[in-house]
Amino acid sequence: MQLPLYQLDAFTNHVFGGNPAAVVPLSSWLADDTMQAIAAENNLAETAFYVPTEEGFHIRWFTPTVEVDLCGHATLATAYVIFNLDNYPHDTIRFDSRSGELKVTKEGEWLVLDFPVDMLHKQLLTPPALLEALGEITPVDIVKGKTDFLVVLESESLVRNLDIDVIVLSTVPARGVIVTAKGDEVDFVSRFFAPQSGIAEDPVTGSAHTSLTPYWAEKLQKDEFVALQVSPRGGYLKTKLRGERVDIAGQVRLYLRGTIEINE
Repeated sequence: MQLPLYQLDAFTNHVFGGNPAAVVPLSSWLADDTMQAIAAENNLAETAFYVPTEEGFHIRWFTPTVEVDLCGHATLATAYVIFNLDNYPHDTIRFDSRSGELKVTKEGEWLVLDFPVDMLHKQLLTPPALLEALGEITPVDIVKGKTDFLVVLESESLVRNLDIDVIVLSTVPARGVIVTAKGDEVDFVSRFFAPQSGIAEDPVTGSAHTSLTPYWAEKLQKDEFVALQVSPRGGYLKTKLRGERVDIAGQVRLYLRGTIEINE
């Protein structure tokens, strides 16, 4: 069996930046363990698989170890493949997923994700491992979304220079931990750590901005943002809060085209 494989860098305007994702187009679903094995072999934060449906496409995302409910950068990368390599004739793609219907709209060089907003809750009892993983850093605020903890620090420099203990962090009961602060030259900055999902640090995390956007909307009293994820690779995003939905915009660059060879 031969399958096309693309690797793309999402939330960046140049290769070797942003967050790399693999995309595998399918005509019908493979066995779950085969898709998981492909994702493990790719060894990227996420591999996205998609199949066409009557109204659009069905998309699924796998880390090297687990299937996840939502992934922003791999969805952005998939939309790039459909728009630019599959020559999709419309300006909006509709995806069916484990997180419901998702949309991606093409606006020039930018692709705009339409994702559900995350519901955040103040944490009165913070897992001790989360505080231990932060070391001597004292958070300004800690809230919990559907899958992630969001930790707010006093400054961008603290976020950039944070040396978090990912071994301790891996015991925190969550998909991952978002660390954020008000930005010096942008609205806010962030980093995302998910050793629980097999990713020590994710370069750029679209889904984390479904939590970050409503949080900073309340704090900054605005609904449109420019954001940086300040991982070593870095990522640039534009977000907008629209009630129960969040627009997350980014650019994508194609890095690799290949073929997967599977002998069964």
